[in-house]
Amino acid sequence: MISRVLRRNPVTLAITAILIAMGVIGRGFGGPDLVLPFALGTGYEQLVESDRWWTPLTSVFLTHSVIELAVVVLAAALFIGVSERIMGSWRTAVAFVTTAVLGVTIGVVAQTAASAAGEMWSRRVSELVTLDPMTAIAGTLMTASAFVCVLWRRRIRVLMLSGVVVFLLYSGQPSDFYRFIGALAGLGLGYALRSPGGRLHWHRSSHHETRVLLAAVVAISALGPVVTLLSQMRLGPLAPLGLLLADAQPAGLRNLDQCQVLQVTQTCLHDIAIERISGVGPVILTVLPLLTLLVAAFALLRGRRFGAWLAIVVNVSLAALAAFFYGLLPLFGQSLHVKVATPSYWEVTFDLIICTLVPLVIAVVVLANLAHFTVRVSRRAVRLYLTGVIIALVGLAATYLGTGWLLRDGFRPRVSLVDLLSDLPDRFAPVGFLNIEPLTFTPVQTVTSTLYFWIGPVFWLLVVVGALLVVLRPTRGSSAGRARVEQLLLEGGGGSLAYSATWAGNSYWFSPDGRAAVAYRVINGVALTTSEPIGDEESSFAAIAEFARYCDDNGWTPVFYAIHSAYADVCKRMGWSSTIIGDETVVHPSAWETTGKRWQDIRSSINRAERTGVRAQWTSFGQLSARHLGQIVEISEQWVAEKELPELGFTLGSIDELRDPAVRLMIACDARDHVVAFTSWLPSYRGGHVTGWTLDFMRRIPDGSTGVMEFLIARSAERFRDEGLEFMSLSTAPLSRGMRPDMEAASGAARVLEYIGTRLEPVYGFRSLLNFKRKFQPEFLPLSMAYPDTLALPAIGVALARAYLPSMSVRGRIQLFRNIGQRN
Repeated sequence: MISRVLRRNPVTLAITAILIAMGVIGRGFGGPDLVLPFALGTGYEQLVESDRWWTPLTSVFLTHSVIELAVVVLAAALFIGVSERIMGSWRTAVAFVTTAVLGVTIGVVAQTAASAAGEMWSRRVSELVTLDPMTAIAGTLMTASAFVCVLWRRRIRVLMLSGVVVFLLYSGQPSDFYRFIGALAGLGLGYALRSPGGRLHWHRSSHHETRVLLAAVVAISALGPVVTLLSQMRLGPLAPLGLLLADAQPAGLRNLDQCQVLQVTQTCLHDIAIERISGVGPVILTVLPLLTLLVAAFALLRGRRFGAWLAIVVNVSLAALAAFFYGLLPLFGQSLHVKVATPSYWEVTFDLIICTLVPLVIAVVVLANLAHFTVRVSRRAVRLYLTGVIIALVGLAATYLGTGWLLRDGFRPRVSLVDLLSDLPDRFAPVGFLNIEPLTFTPVQTVTSTLYFWIGPVFWLLVVVGALLVVLRPTRGSSAGRARVEQLLLEGGGGSLAYSATWAGNSYWFSPDGRAAVAYRVINGVALTTSEPIGDEESSFAAIAEFARYCDDNGWTPVFYAIHSAYADVCKRMGWSSTIIGDETVVHPSAWETTGKRWQDIRSSINRAERTGVRAQWTSFGQLSARHLGQIVEISEQWVAEKELPELGFTLGSIDELRDPAVRLMIACDARDHVVAFTSWLPSYRGGHVTGWTLDFMRRIPDGSTGVMEFLIARSAERFRDEGLEFMSLSTAPLSRGMRPDMEAASGAARVLEYIGTRLEPVYGFRSLLNFKRKFQPEFLPLSMAYPDTLALPAIGVALARAYLPSMSVRGRIQLFRNIGQRN
């Protein structure tokens, strides 16, 4: 086993061994001595003034302490090991050396140029010695990201770049700067090693993956200020937290009023920070907004629209507070007097501007991806939360002003109502934003100190707890409403496409007697239903007119989408118009057999799969092993990345819908037990028992063997036949009815749909999907869209586009049809 590890990971073992050896030699277990770091460490002074050209490489094998050594050894074993398995030993060695040298060299060159121009930071850190193995480790992992699948390539790059940027912004040491450049160097080196002459390309991601990445970015930004506690150089809005660990005393209030924007000194900032952080309350006030962002990140991960807006509002609020308190956006009080003493003051102001822009940029990124977060909580829960926050803010502000004025002798100097009013915003702002805000008075009594330091923490605590309760609350239509719909489904209500009514994003209407339900979503004043009503046949037919009246009362246009012929006939009798949108392809398992010439392709696919060792497994998402689960997610992301369109929604499922315990998967695994393809199936019930399954999700690896999807569906049909089920639906072939050669002359509306389907064929592949399903000799059942007014068709078209492509902008839809027109 040891020899096998040595053969597979020689570079990883060599690097890890050198790190441990240098830690022992350099007394890394008790802190480095003064000789070795200066001889092998790097930096501006070592590389430029002392001509120690070897230090960019040797510095990545030394650490400052035993804790750092342990972290670095673990990171090297994990990340270098993974990189070596991904891209081989020689590429790993090249990446480790190249990114280490480039990171330090380019960084020192930039320092040299900046120092020659009189830049403050470069001069202040010119004598620092850098020991940082993470520069090479980060660069190596970024290089390896070019050799993995789209899913992990994107995750590695987003998370790694977010991490190094956070360290650069909140710590600001030379090692953070070199690490950032090393990561960028690894990004370019990966493309050079994998595909010389290639171009950088951001692959499209699914809704699920977008949520994961944005949640990670928001969480990293929230945890970033913790870096200030571990850093010797504390930059950023929460740097005063690090001063809690220092043994220092403020110089006194007499010096605190000398701090002004563009005339800031480190001593001044230090004194104000120490004076403001005098108790538990201010520290809690600093931490709670970060906890709010963590709650928002958790909500983003679950696809909650509320979490997206919470992240946007909190980040915009932090940006606004920073702009105001740092003097970049003075709203009231003394006007800003710019007095330029030296260029260094401009650099401090630049740092403050960066601290303001970071949360603003995050808010803009989340806002730009808002359409990916489709899960909504009830409006009542949001209204209660907002009302509670506003009442808490007004009540606590009134308490501070009223009680503070009554106890005005408890402050030094004695305060007036105007003083309290001007100080009121400071009570709710994190301490880090006040580190250049002059102190005008301080509390000197226990009661006034409690009032002064605790109204802010109480407010933010209510914000955090309230937000967490809203996030944990069942989403709109997913609690009592969804439970009632599921019960109707179990009793046999709804057709073969009805189970998608349980998906997130739907709202529910129930008939007065509770025997029928309609799942719908309102977009641009159009209420789109998810197939036909759910319930027994008589109640479902009656529910059409009742739901139409409900929509009319709310000013919506009702549209019954993807309904079968019996329900379309009911709508026609009401005077509505209807249009066939496609055909559902249904196979009867009881008659399943693969004999005869018509089944030649299916037999060939089964035989080919068996010869290559591919086997089919019927399972569910919860029963998957971690290995198979990861492979399924990778396959799905690879499929989305290769498409020219975003992932579709509405009646088409995604990875999120696979998590439903009632949904089943048929996966294909090769001889190495790797998932090469999978399908998902939605149940239909009668009397609590499954009567059939409907195909929803189909994915396979890009270079998978031909016929693996036919193999999976054939194995599914055999299973359903053995279980005595009534039907197997292969779902719908949208906009494909006119493509069938067995169809008679179509009406004008159908010809229009045929034209649209033909134009969209290069992007969606409707014809190829229809031809694929025809292999199984299905029965074609027409599906229709029924609507009360033909004048509403433009609005209905827009609503359908937004339902299926929620993440695509109007400009993107226009560009899509322009590209389609060019192709045709």
